[in-house]
Amino acid sequence: MAYALLNTRADKTGKSIETVSYSQLNVPPRIVIGKEVITVLSVSPIQQDHDSLASLLSRDQWRIHHALSLQSASAFLRAHVVPLVICEHDLSPGTWTQLLEEIRLLSTPPCLIVTSRVADDYVWAEALNLGAYDVLARPFDLAEVTRILSSAWLHWQQQYCVFPMSRRLMPTAAAA
Repeated sequence: MAYALLNTRADKTGKSIETVSYSQLNVPPRIVIGKEVITVLSVSPIQQDHDSLASLLSRDQWRIHHALSLQSASAFLRAHVVPLVICEHDLSPGTWTQLLEEIRLLSTPPCLIVTSRVADDYVWAEALNLGAYDVLARPFDLAEVTRILSSAWLHWQQQYCVFPMSRRLMPTAAAA
């Protein structure tokens, strides 16, 4: 049986953060849900998209990281566990489908949300049929962005998260 040990430490601001360490190497990485900020990677060559998302989500639990290219997004995803990625449909150089392929190779692949100024039936069908989680129309609407990110976050949690319990040592879902 594999076990996850919950460790508590303080970040730079003094906020308590829980981390997880595993007793077996074959257990996939997991995240502890608590009072943490949720990381979102925004991938777009358009700086205005990043600014708009950062402005909309500045007061919520979301921490937005920005990547202007496929290459910088890939490097960030290899270095960090990210539950949600918002990617421009017309990403250049590269494509959102290339990013989706790279995401599928990660041990804890994030939910990919595609954005487009032309969020028509074709874009929706293409994105959902190829494996994206959802599509967001631009310009961004706070209620829609929050709804889709929250839904994607809940979906991602169900697959990859260990929920805190009163005990500090608990079996992981993989061991059950």
